[in-house]
Amino acid sequence: MSLGSNLGDRTAHLRQAIRKLSDIGSVTNCSSFYETAPVEFAHQPEFLNCAVEMDTALNPQQILDAILQIERDMGRDRSTQPRKGPRTIDIDLLLAGDVVINSPELALPHPAMQDRRFVLEPLAEIAPDAMHPLLQRTIRELRERLPAGQAVRKLPRPPRADSAPETAK
Repeated sequence: MSLGSNLGDRTAHLRQAIRKLSDIGSVTNCSSFYETAPVEFAHQPEFLNCAVEMDTALNPQQILDAILQIERDMGRDRSTQPRKGPRTIDIDLLLAGDVVINSPELALPHPAMQDRRFVLEPLAEIAPDAMHPLLQRTIRELRERLPAGQAVRKLPRPPRADSAPETAK
């Protein structure tokens, strides 16, 4: 999954979303946080993005339903907010193994992930060898093929008081 926030306390929003994702499965890996320039709708604050890997018993539609509920719980109203506009949280399902779905509600793999550095940089950190089931390229290969542009800056991980991984709490 790809997570992004560009309103309010972006770090807190990402951490809250990761905690909420743990309610639908096991968060097994989380990338560093990356500060990224907005794409398409450029006149808005910069984003903080990350990628999360999960194990879950839910099917892709159930995962989508759950992440849309998390977004609503965190104050995102897709019906009234502009598409691609500022938001407290955005959660996108990118891949579900080698599953391919193309329905009005859900497209897997995510149809634009291969064009977005803000998705591929964090995803390549945690799953560089994951295979895009349609393009038959690894995440690392897709990232390396991106044209220049799309400013993405990896942030240092803040020190933690405990030794638990970022996703454990």
